[in-house]
Formats: sequence, structure tokens, C-alpha cells
Amino acid sequence: MSVASGDTLHFRINHAMDVLQARREGMEAAQSLGFSQADATKIAVVISELGRNIVNYAGNGTITVITHYGVGDNKYLKIIAEDHGPGIGDLESALAGGQSTSGGLGLGLSGSKRLMDDFSIHSKAGEGTKVVAVKWLR
Repeated sequence: MSVASGDTLHFRINHAMDVLQARREGMEAAQSLGFSQADATKIAVVISELGRNIVNYAGNGTITVITHYGVGDNKYLKIIAEDHGPGIGDLESALAGGQSTSGGLGLGLSGSKRLMDDFSIHSKAGEGTKVVAVKWLR
């Protein structure tokens, strides 16, 4: 896969197989941008976690992976995960970690936040959730 400046990969997420495809292609995009294997793996983990949340809680949504080649230190990969599901009732607790409504460890959002350099989330009950996560190439 060849990734040029400003490439955008868009994935519809309906099933676990969609998450696997987004994870694989997102990791390839990260490596093509110049991320180390370790950082590319972190990016892949975040795509997996956000994708699983879409499948488990909203049923469907999208993941968009944007690569940006800039001058000098201005290279990054951005992940945008969006759904129109039920939203997150207690966002503060979800970001603190340890809370799960699916029986898991409750580390998906909080772990994803720790793995990325920039992380924002907007969620409204009954309208859905949008997560934006950025990893800068250092």
C-alpha cells in the first residue's frame, strides 16, 4: 500500500471482519508514513478498540484513517471513529477506565487515550459518539 500526503481511508464498520480490515490497513498506512513497528501496533490497537466499541454498542458506524505528510515534525495519523448509537452515559467514568457494560475490562477508551498523543471524544445520549485520536510521527 502506498500512502501519499493527505490520504484518507474510510471504513464502514458493521462486523468484526470490518474492524480487522480497518486495523490491518491502518497499520499499513502508519508504517508507510514512517511510524515504527511499535507505534504502528499502538495505532492498530486503537483502531481495534474503537471498532469493537462501534460493533458492540452501536451496531454500525465508520472509521476514517487520515495520514498527513507535513514538513519537518508535522506528520501524523488521525483516526476518526463515529457512530449513531446510544452514546456514552458517563463519559468521565468511561475515560477513567475500569467501567464496562459489556463484561470486559473497561480499558478500551482509557487505553486508547493513553496510546495516542491527542484524543477527544464527543458523545450525546441517543445521538452517538465521535472519537478523534492522533498519533504524531516523532
